[in-house]
Amino acid sequence: MAQSAGDRVVQMLALITYLDAHPGVPVEQVAEHFGISTGRVLQDVSTLWVSGTPGYLPDDLIDFSADDRERNILTLTQARGMNRPLRLGAQEAVALLTALRSLQVTPGLATDPVLTSAMDKLTEAAGAAARSAQAVQVAGPDDTGEQVAEHLTTVRAAIADQQRLHLRYVSAADVVSERDVDPLQLLTDGTRWLLVGWCYRAQDVRQFRLDRILELTEAGAPAAAHPDVALSADTEPELTEAPWQVRLVLASPARWVAEQYPVTAVQDLEDARFAVDLAVLDLAWLHHLVLGIAEDVLAVEPADVATGIADRARAALEAYRAAGLDDADETDPPPPLG
Repeated sequence: MAQSAGDRVVQMLALITYLDAHPGVPVEQVAEHFGISTGRVLQDVSTLWVSGTPGYLPDDLIDFSADDRERNILTLTQARGMNRPLRLGAQEAVALLTALRSLQVTPGLATDPVLTSAMDKLTEAAGAAARSAQAVQVAGPDDTGEQVAEHLTTVRAAIADQQRLHLRYVSAADVVSERDVDPLQLLTDGTRWLLVGWCYRAQDVRQFRLDRILELTEAGAPAAAHPDVALSADTEPELTEAPWQVRLVLASPARWVAEQYPVTAVQDLEDARFAVDLAVLDLAWLHHLVLGIAEDVLAVEPADVATGIADRARAALEAYRAAGLDDADETDPPPPLG
């Protein structure tokens, strides 16, 4: 798998720390430690050798022993401070603590030991910045649910122990079924959690929303290996699991919507109009999109979604009028969508 630029930078920073603690280490040992090829290690060293702090004169660059390098040994002689722990500024600490608190209000993560430990350590180190972060209000999803949290605990344990699960599940069509599933992966969009697993009833990989699982127990059997199943590298669920399938009819200037967002279908219509089908996980996101391009939105389907957007628009106009920010005629409400 191709390595992202971010992963590559993290790996090179880790390489500096490792070489600082292990002077004169053979290239082969470094490659074995990081699980990469010797060629990749030497490429990273070559990149670091021309990296450093502003000025980029010889004394500003990360340096290695050239003599040792010729003997296939790596010795770090100048780290340029990259081997010291990062010190966060006050604004950076507030931003990071707020982000961690946002994770804590995600269903199933409130008592996550790794997250709790990171929060405690950062709070202690941040001092006054931690008190500033506490003043930021962080809102979580409304439907966290104790049952979802219990299901998360069970699923995580089953994945770690490679145990098969038995679940009683209700589909989007309100059909209840019982299934044996080998758990493979957990996904979340920040509001909902989904279990990705091999379903023995379907004889294929399926996604199961945890809030639709009525009962969840261990099946009393080890999960089978599924080496042919390619798991998603993304942590978000596939759009096919989205609870709303929405169709927008748009004017030509909004063509960028079809290019910027992961639409499921695009259809060209008469008079330069076109329609896009969207799998929507969050109606608030859709409201924001439609209201932002309102003059180019010609229709919204289904009708209940269109009504919700129109109600949101009317409420926004009323709020502007109440604040004296809008001179619009109160007798002229926005036209209905669709």
